[in-house]
Amino acid sequence: MLRIGILGAAGIAPQAIIRPASRRDDVVIAAVASRSEQSAIAYGQANAIPAAYGSYQALLDDDSIDLVYNALPASEHARWSIAALESGKHVLCEKPIAMNAAEAEEMASAAARTGRRLIEAFHDRYHPLSEYLLGVRTSGELGQLLSLDAAFTGSVPFDPASIRHDPALGGGALMDLGCYPVHWVRFLVGEEPEVVTASYSPNPMGADETIEAMLRFPSGVEARVAASMAGKDTFRPSLVVEGTRGRLEVDNPLLPHRGHSVRITTNGVLRTLTIGGAETYDYQLDAVVKAILSREPLPTESEDFVANMTTIDAIYRAAGLHRGRA
Repeated sequence: MLRIGILGAAGIAPQAIIRPASRRDDVVIAAVASRSEQSAIAYGQANAIPAAYGSYQALLDDDSIDLVYNALPASEHARWSIAALESGKHVLCEKPIAMNAAEAEEMASAAARTGRRLIEAFHDRYHPLSEYLLGVRTSGELGQLLSLDAAFTGSVPFDPASIRHDPALGGGALMDLGCYPVHWVRFLVGEEPEVVTASYSPNPMGADETIEAMLRFPSGVEARVAASMAGKDTFRPSLVVEGTRGRLEVDNPLLPHRGHSVRITTNGVLRTLTIGGAETYDYQLDAVVKAILSREPLPTESEDFVANMTTIDAIYRAAGLHRGRA
């Protein structure tokens, strides 16, 4: 039985790991930690978690915990993920993995040094849809790849008290939403890009409320990535891939279990389809559990999360947005 502890009484945890764990008989959510014992106890009671700790270190000192789910703000990911690894725990860390590539490299080094797994929680990468898209890409059906357009617009109204808008805590459209489009284009092209241009519009705290960048890959493929928190009642993740022989369009590659569509046009013929499956988070947890047992590498750890943060850093530099820790 794999025993999981949650760092942070986070709103994402029920859908990301608590409910997926409840659908399995080989894992259990055994503990939660918050900065206050009262908050941890209340969260534990609300989610049927038996142990509640009033500090993150107290959870890491619990030798019965095998895997830590780090749901803290991005500004705390490096510190507490490394501490968890050094405490002998595996870590599933929410995206983005860190505040910058330098922190991500420190985290990857800590995982290698301790022999424990550190996995970035890009849950969508583990859904069958992602493997299907990769199969279309590598099959040659679209011909030579020319360009990609990946975007994520979400309604995240400005709130100065929210970590999602505070650049010091890892807030901003690129970190919160745009890290997904960056990941989509990187894994589909299979190369690491350079940033050609980037621009943003700030929120009142100086974080990027909207951001857009043009990337170029070594093979010559170009990609546009964009993210915006300014949409009103909007949730739209999208991906378009253009090749010499065809076009691939995907609505909602992020949460396909909530409804999505795939449209492939080749030789003037349009095919529309969906890829069945459970929730993305179930696939992610299943992959993590199997990887811990098998020691097989996963597509969202080590070099991958360092490379994703490297691209994010480069986009911010190209846009002229200094976040203080990049």
